[in-house]
Amino acid sequence: MEDHPPLPNLESACSDIKTLIKSSQNLQAHLQKHDENFNTLQESLTVASRRLAPLQSLSIASKALETRINRAVSPALVLIDGFKISESLQRKLIDISTKLSVQKSENKRLRLLIKYVDCVDKLNIAINLISQEGGPAIQRLQEVVEFFSRTKATDQFRTHRLRETLVTLKALYETEVESMKFDGLLDEALLNLQDEFEGILLQLRHHNIGVQVEDHGGDDGGEVADVTELGTEMEVEVLRRISETLTANDCLDICIDIFVKVRYKRAAKTLMQLNPDYLRTYKPEEIDKLEWESLETSITLWTQHFELAVRTVFVSEKNLCNQVLGNIMDGMVWQECFVKIADKIMAVFFRFGEGVARSNKEPQKLFKLLDMFNSLENLKTEFYDIFEGEAGADICTRFRELEKLLVHASTKVYWEFGLQIEGNQDGLPPPQDGSVPKLVRYTINYLKYLTTENYTDPMAHVLRTEQIWKAGVLSTRESDENLLKDAVLNVMEALHRNIESKRSGYKDKVLYHVFTMNTYWYIYMRTRNSELGKLLGEGYMRKNYKVVAEEAAYLYEKQAWGGLVRLLDKQDVSEGGDAKGKIEMFLKGFEEVAQRHTSRYSIPDADLREQIKEATVKLIVPAYSDFLDAFSSVLDVKSYSSPKSIEGLLGQIFSGNDRKSLIGSRRQEIKDRFEGRNSVSSDPMDSC
Repeated sequence: MEDHPPLPNLESACSDIKTLIKSSQNLQAHLQKHDENFNTLQESLTVASRRLAPLQSLSIASKALETRINRAVSPALVLIDGFKISESLQRKLIDISTKLSVQKSENKRLRLLIKYVDCVDKLNIAINLISQEGGPAIQRLQEVVEFFSRTKATDQFRTHRLRETLVTLKALYETEVESMKFDGLLDEALLNLQDEFEGILLQLRHHNIGVQVEDHGGDDGGEVADVTELGTEMEVEVLRRISETLTANDCLDICIDIFVKVRYKRAAKTLMQLNPDYLRTYKPEEIDKLEWESLETSITLWTQHFELAVRTVFVSEKNLCNQVLGNIMDGMVWQECFVKIADKIMAVFFRFGEGVARSNKEPQKLFKLLDMFNSLENLKTEFYDIFEGEAGADICTRFRELEKLLVHASTKVYWEFGLQIEGNQDGLPPPQDGSVPKLVRYTINYLKYLTTENYTDPMAHVLRTEQIWKAGVLSTRESDENLLKDAVLNVMEALHRNIESKRSGYKDKVLYHVFTMNTYWYIYMRTRNSELGKLLGEGYMRKNYKVVAEEAAYLYEKQAWGGLVRLLDKQDVSEGGDAKGKIEMFLKGFEEVAQRHTSRYSIPDADLREQIKEATVKLIVPAYSDFLDAFSSVLDVKSYSSPKSIEGLLGQIFSGNDRKSLIGSRRQEIKDRFEGRNSVSSDPMDSC
């Protein structure tokens, strides 16, 4: 054992191997037994599976049938619920309609209308739901009936009942839905809403329009009163809800027609309160027949009414359009509706303005044409804002065309006025007494009025616009003041040529100078310290008018009275007879000159007349007094008028009163002195 130590280990391992082999044999026996059991179980399952196969098919068929039934029944239930809701809403509509018919309170009626509109909206939704769901529900129900008929999934009795239900539901859908949409209570409710829509629109009026015109009637530049909102918040809300409901029910065209028709009539009626009868006369030939006072009044009213229509009536109407129709079609409708309301009314205003602009170009029309143009210019920004977008493009175009016509008419009137002056188209000869011609007075007052604050800017704007038309946008622009100054100078030069033409027609040299002195002095004095004088400049007025008038006054003195002064030259007198002859010639000549002054010469300006009198007195009286003093020894001085009498007579000549009768009495008195018939030793003129 000691020589073989591993032997016990080998014996032990051999024993373990035997035990393991025995266990494996036992396990093999058990596995064989389990295999036999498994085979037996498999055979049993196979038999069971064969027996359960028909039940499984039946279960699948039942599930398929359940799915088809549910697909058909669910929409049918929704359709039935829709009919129930529709019926309930129709009863509610009838109830609200009954209350509306007897309700007198405006606020309560408006609140009821809100409920009425809500109910109509819900009814429309319910009917649309029925319309949308009815077709698919019937289709699916029909599919189930066909399935039952084809598969025999249920008995014949149930299939027949289901088919009858399908026929009934289909007939109900085809008849009731169309009736509910077009002939039922919904259609009646929509008609009622149209009537309510029109009624509320008619109630919304513009207030105090006539009062606004009266308040600003005397002031062309007066501001128009603030825009007033048309309708209360509740009224506007009801109108908005009705318009949206009508649109949702395919009644948009009807809604727009009602809105435009009613609001046009209301706006037109509002403006008719201003009695714009002048708008009926709009053709140029008709306007030419009007009396100037009537046309002037009409144009003044036109500017006031046009401004009122744009800033008040149309702004209010536009706001109402936006509030009521602004949400329809994403805001694509309301601006077009507003333009439709305003278009016909604006056309009448444009028509009159165009008629005035195309009528005869008479000088007095210039200021009214400028009033019209200035009114449009002041409104231009607001006008384009009101009639913005594509919808208002045509109205804005006509607005611009009217402005162009007024620019053309204004400039043509002005330039033709200058041509008329230069061409002496008044057709009148020069004044026989040398006074200022009416044409000169008219022209100076015309230009003075043109250069006042009210017309300086409009006239300059018109001239600048005309310059751009002729020279182009890129041309060098003159200042407004220079443009106006050049235009005024053009007429002043035409007037100067007219005056020169007229005075050349005088054969009487004294009358020639009287006319020149009167006319140029008048022009200078009437323009001095005026906007016209400031525009032309004092230097220009002095050089061309004051200096000319002063030169004419000097020549007048020389021509009218210089000859008399020369008769009193003492150097040519050698004896008493010569002195007496000279004094008598002087008095006779004085009488003739005085007679011409009373019958032929006129100096209307009091200041000029006084200056001429003083100059004449200084020229005549000292020379006459010196002559009497120089020959007092050979003359019976008391037999002749005293220097003071001569001065008084000159005062009467230049008094501007009824000089003819006064001077006639003085002439008779002088004649009496020569004939010795007057026994009074003192001269009556000494007491004057």
